[in-house]
Amino acid sequence: MTLDGEFVSPPKPPLLTKLMFWAIVIAVLGAAVVIAALALWLAIIVLPVVIAAALLAYALWRYRLWRAGISVGRAVGPRFRGRFGPR
Repeated sequence: MTLDGEFVSPPKPPLLTKLMFWAIVIAVLGAAVVIAALALWLAIIVLPVVIAAALLAYALWRYRLWRAGISVGRAVGPRFRGRFGPR
């Protein structure tokens, strides 16, 4: 504060300091974009492997049910009376 009661404004940062600040901001944003792109690339590469593993697991599960003589898709037996009730 000055003797007249006014506040003193802080000194302005030099031009190179402003330039360095914006360079760091741009570098951090660029690094974030690169990391996001790598994560997306990895997900796209892994997706076919995951789908193939799921299909293989389903096929093996159905094979084991078939070998055990278990039917999953339809009701069979005395409790099943058809679509419109007992006949």
